[in-house]
Amino acid sequence: MTDDSAFEVGRNVATTPGNVVFENELIQLVQYTPTTPKVHERPLLIVPPCINKYYILDLQADNSFIAHAVAQGHTVFLVSWRNAGPEQAALGWDDYLEQGVMQAIDVALAISSADRVNTLGFCIGGTLLASALAVLAARGEDKVASLTLLTAMLDFSDTGELGLMVSEQAVAAREASIGRGGLLKGRELAQVFAALRANDLIWPYVVNGYLKGKAPPAFDLLFWNGDDTNLPGPMYCWYLRNTYLENKLREPGATTQCGVPVDLGKITVPAFIYASREDHIVPWQTAYSSTQLLGGDVRFVLGASGHIAGVINPPAKKKRNHWVGDLEDDADRWLEQAQDVPGSWWPAWADWLGRHAGRQVAAPQSAGSRKYKPIEPAPGRYVKAKAP
Repeated sequence: MTDDSAFEVGRNVATTPGNVVFENELIQLVQYTPTTPKVHERPLLIVPPCINKYYILDLQADNSFIAHAVAQGHTVFLVSWRNAGPEQAALGWDDYLEQGVMQAIDVALAISSADRVNTLGFCIGGTLLASALAVLAARGEDKVASLTLLTAMLDFSDTGELGLMVSEQAVAAREASIGRGGLLKGRELAQVFAALRANDLIWPYVVNGYLKGKAPPAFDLLFWNGDDTNLPGPMYCWYLRNTYLENKLREPGATTQCGVPVDLGKITVPAFIYASREDHIVPWQTAYSSTQLLGGDVRFVLGASGHIAGVINPPAKKKRNHWVGDLEDDADRWLEQAQDVPGSWWPAWADWLGRHAGRQVAAPQSAGSRKYKPIEPAPGRYVKAKAP
């Protein structure tokens, strides 16, 4: 699909400066270098999708969501998921919560010495993050100041075209083959997503590459799209059954995660929910349903374009538009009364986040802490690892 030799992770994609300050068998935690003399006292923890590499949020300097958040005066931490291999083949959903999201929250708090951390989850990273926050709420642990969800699903009532590929028979077959150990190959997931948009993501490359013999162009987004990530079978099977197939996550107490019954309504921190209007992976009305599930004050913003292009929309480019408005019970009714605002949604989010980030303090002079010393420069080894 693209000229892979034109890009290298850490050289010309994923180049925002920072350091890996923690790692375990599942994640590396990256702390980014501040670019402002002062920062908010509460850090921002970003949980990207585990089904692909995080650097979609850090492709180039002029469209990096991570660099933008740093420039707004936030100490940004980011979870870099490991590309699962045979050693991780038995890990489950709870491991992704405990060793992934909740471990990252604890380390970010320890390094920053903040009372609480702001959190952001993108796509399945948002589903994982909300689940982790519900577990913390059930345990009575107050560690989070706010929640941002970007094109994420908590209610799987309408999963769009992807839902057509999920059935009891298909899930049971996966459970039988990899449910107790094994890997879901990233290439399989990539083929599923490509099939949803075959006219864009399959046939042009067949025609131009195979039939016409043309070399593919150098395109950073397609390089990222082809950088596959494996998942542990038990984790994937739990996710598939409890969300896409049975839609249990939205029901209070219907799932037990990390040993406690989960109720998304117990998440009472302020929440910012973003959806993209042309998203074919997370239909925007489905993302809107999250406003009815969370227990705190919720703001919903709808952006133009799709799952990726809608999210990665830096203000300087002055592209697209977004909609804002007061919550309604129904998504379509919300859109009818919403205000159309030109340009990126990033400034609206930055303004909202700033109100939950605490006072300004001097930016840290170095990464990590006495306990959590820098391990290696960003982007780290995990994101560079190719799918085995």
